[in-house]
Amino acid sequence: MTATDRSLELVNTAAQAAADKLAHDVIAYDVSDVLSITDAFLLASAPNDRQVKSIVDEIEERLSKELGAKPVRREGDREARWVLLDYVDIVVHVQHSEERVFYALERLWKDCPELELPADAKATRGKAQEHAELRAQEDDAEFGEPR
Repeated sequence: MTATDRSLELVNTAAQAAADKLAHDVIAYDVSDVLSITDAFLLASAPNDRQVKSIVDEIEERLSKELGAKPVRREGDREARWVLLDYVDIVVHVQHSEERVFYALERLWKDCPELELPADAKATRGKAQEHAELRAQEDDAEFGEPR
């Protein structure tokens, strides 16, 4: 079994929305062979809670406006460390970068086929690492310790 056309449409629209809000490391997996509850998982992250919220809001707004899709469940709102949007056909995980590293969902789904995403979404790969390195350099500069 593979992800349906509807699932792919939802994933691509959500991935583009996440990329437009500067999400890091957007990736999607076809989990239809291993899970009966959904076709695909979309993962995205951001370096702060405010940006996590912004990405989630943009995904919800775009899926609603462009595809008439509303999540049947939304979890994790208050903390904005890990927000899950369940659209039945797809499940979107938007995580704070620290949670993304800690929980490493990619490890769980690495055997599932990766879905093709829009170019803007693919361009987000490695952004979390770039951001972490930049922050470390800024911290070193602030505290006078060269790398």
